[in-house]
Formats: sequence, C-alpha cells, structure tokens
Amino acid sequence: MEPGRPPAAANEVFRLPPPLFDARCRACWLVVGLAALVGVSFWSLDLQWARFFSQDAVARMGRFLGELLTPSTDGKFLAKLLPAALETLAMSAVGTLLAAIFGLLLALPASRTYPGDRALWRAPTRLVLNVLRSVPELMWAALLLIAAGLGPLAGTLALAIHTTGVLGRLFAEAIENAPEGPGFALRLRGVG
Repeated sequence: MEPGRPPAAANEVFRLPPPLFDARCRACWLVVGLAALVGVSFWSLDLQWARFFSQDAVARMGRFLGELLTPSTDGKFLAKLLPAALETLAMSAVGTLLAAIFGLLLALPASRTYPGDRALWRAPTRLVLNVLRSVPELMWAALLLIAAGLGPLAGTLALAIHTTGVLGRLFAEAIENAPEGPGFALRLRGVG
C-alpha cells in the first residue's frame, strides 16, 4: 500500500496498460526499428539492384553453385589434399593432448578437493580457465598468427589454449563431484 493513498476497494478495476507498451511489443518495435535501419543503410549505399538480377549475374551464380557442388577430383588436387588432411588431424591431436595436460594441471588448484581446503589458488585459477574458455579459437588463432607466424603452430596453440580452458573446467567439476569417502580414508592413513 502506498503512503497517502486509501486502501483499494474490493471491487476496484485494475486497468492493464495498452498493448503498445507491453514488453513483448517493445521487442517487436526494436526488431522493426533495426529492420528499418538495415533498409535505410542499403538504400544509402546506392546499389545498382538491376545488375544483381540480370541474366549475366544469374548465370554466374548458377555456375558458381555448380562448381561448388562438384569438387575437383583430379590427381594434383588429391595429392595436395592428403598431406593437408593429415596435418589437420595432427594439429588437432597435439592441441588436444596439450590441452588435456595443461587442463589437468589447472584443474587441481581450481577444484574444491575437501571441505577444509583453503581457496588460495582457486579463484585466480578459475578466472584463468574462464578467460581461456571464453575467447574463441579463431581469436586465439589471430593473436597467435602474429606471435607464432603463419603455419600449423599457431592453429595448434589456438586449439590447445581454448581447449585447456574447457577441459580444465570439466576436470575441476569432475574432481569436485568425486565421492569424498576414498580420499578421506587415504588422508586418515596419512597418504595425503
């Protein structure tokens, strides 16, 4: 109840706001506004729309789609394809192996191993894992192209860095969700 206002009567009619100001309509108006901005931006480009749909343009699009759907299978192309495919598989295997190693190393301090655990390294390690995981592989590849140069090393490191964040977080969750009984029994025996 608002101060200075009498209590509402039982038969007071509550009026809904008009649908124009409904949250759903606000989203609709936002979409309509964005579509209008896109339309105005296309109109301001002064494109020659008749050339897009001319017979020559349609014939070129058809030829492009035809060549896209029938890849080249001559010997020279296939001779280049096999080493490139093997290099790609090697890059992904090495990147995943590096990610598994570094992910496990970062998962240990990022996980809550037992209730009396002091969280000295947990927050910074989780922050590192979140940063590694949140940046896409293409961004890592673009940054590493500058640092490592053009070649398979930049792609391998980009896959390794991003996947380190993903696997590190998965390993940390798995360690935290492991049953505590066996670890507690080992600590009672003086193992850890």
